[in-house]
Amino acid sequence: MPGFDLQRRLAAEGLGTALLVATVVGSGIMAESLTRDTALALLGNTLPTGAILVVLITILGPISGAHFNPAVTLVFALKRELSGRDALLYAAAQIMGGIAGTMIAHAMFALPILDLSMKARTGGAQWFAEAVAAFGLIATILAGLRFERTSIPWLVGLYITAAYWFTASTSFANPAVAIARSLSNTFSGIRPQDLPGFIAAELSGAVLALLFVNWLLREATDRTTHFEAKR
Repeated sequence: MPGFDLQRRLAAEGLGTALLVATVVGSGIMAESLTRDTALALLGNTLPTGAILVVLITILGPISGAHFNPAVTLVFALKRELSGRDALLYAAAQIMGGIAGTMIAHAMFALPILDLSMKARTGGAQWFAEAVAAFGLIATILAGLRFERTSIPWLVGLYITAAYWFTASTSFANPAVAIARSLSNTFSGIRPQDLPGFIAAELSGAVLALLFVNWLLREATDRTTHFEAKR
């Protein structure tokens, strides 16, 4: 991003991912401690996650682009808007930030700082749900950048809020967040052995969304040009 050097951009990515994960894990712990109703607990996990995304993208987007997600970073690297070296450093900052976020949430609730999750999340339906979640997230970002750039924080926050409920996996859609959540044996956790399927699905969904949206927006531009030429 112009105006900010790589060090500051990496700091923004690490901080943003840490606060995102702290919100996801912390709200899950709080929700589970307040109710035994799984649906109500999920709602208590969903709303803070959507809300913090609006905040983080608004305040950190101008610095780093507010990816907070290796799948998003991969897409911008494939679009050649981020160099391969910077993309790898972004992903590393996101993963480290996410792990720090888990540690912060655990410390706030007096839990072991890191605790491998025992929560099973695996199988074809879960993987497909993650691909759908990542596809929708990337489509939201790319189309939002094209048509309503200033609304990106709200678009992403609202999309993730919805995707918590319409995807079977509750929409991780983020390899860094998935890794961080594997270190939390709480409501929002995922077993470490289930990570490969989730991460592969997330990255696949992101790349498919890039291909589809590139085609979709190019087609719209071509039609507009043709219409203007006929006039």
